[in-house]
Amino acid sequence: ERGKKVADELAADTGNSNISVAEMDLIDYQSVRQFAQDFLAKHDRLDLLINNAGIMACPLARSQEGYESQFATNHLGHFLLTCLLAPALINAAPARVVALSSIGHRLSPVRFDDINFEKTDYEKWMAYGQAKSANALFALELNRRLSPKGVKAFSVHPGGIMTNLQRDMSQAEIKGMGWVDDDGNPKEGFKTPAGGAATAVWAATSPDLETHGGEYCEDCHIAEPARDDVPFGGVFPHVQDPQAARQLWEVSEQMLHEKFNI
Repeated sequence: ERGKKVADELAADTGNSNISVAEMDLIDYQSVRQFAQDFLAKHDRLDLLINNAGIMACPLARSQEGYESQFATNHLGHFLLTCLLAPALINAAPARVVALSSIGHRLSPVRFDDINFEKTDYEKWMAYGQAKSANALFALELNRRLSPKGVKAFSVHPGGIMTNLQRDMSQAEIKGMGWVDDDGNPKEGFKTPAGGAATAVWAATSPDLETHGGEYCEDCHIAEPARDDVPFGGVFPHVQDPQAARQLWEVSEQMLHEKFNI
């Protein structure tokens, strides 16, 4: 219902009624497969794919396969969706894929020895950081595989935005993070939803990126390596590691019990 309301608003604002809404649950891989099947039955090309959904800092939960929910939703669901839609992306070349990562990638690399917190105690921010690192590594490896076929991939940090992404956090915790003032208003530096969308739209469409691919972007530019004197910007090297990106691809295929030769 919320999606249909947004579609109606977009149609009214733009005068373009050619907007459709479809249901998909990223942690339910049969749902993802059904969505992709339905899409491909109607469309043979896909120009832009922006993987924007996600959950953050939630209590421990697991997919029906037993996978930790943040990794299962934020990474594996998008990995499966993108791989299934790859034929349509290739048909539309030049096409682009944008994976929403986060400055939260700094919190943890992908924990290949214990992705699902089976050997160690669950820590919600570490799990979030791992999932956001996975998003960036997926874009890196996807770009390596598909750029020769005309499909570029990028990851982006959208910036701090107050949305329902924080729904699993209490107001006390949000305030304790320094994100809001005493009245609950976002502090300086937080973006509007439109501002938060800007980097993803730029990565999906900008001609400045025609000779690039695989990079992590922020504030409508390719991010510089992180530095101690720039606390809220830059990218950590573990999400630009080609070896880790290939390993993540292989592990993701194993977890989904399917190989994607793209």
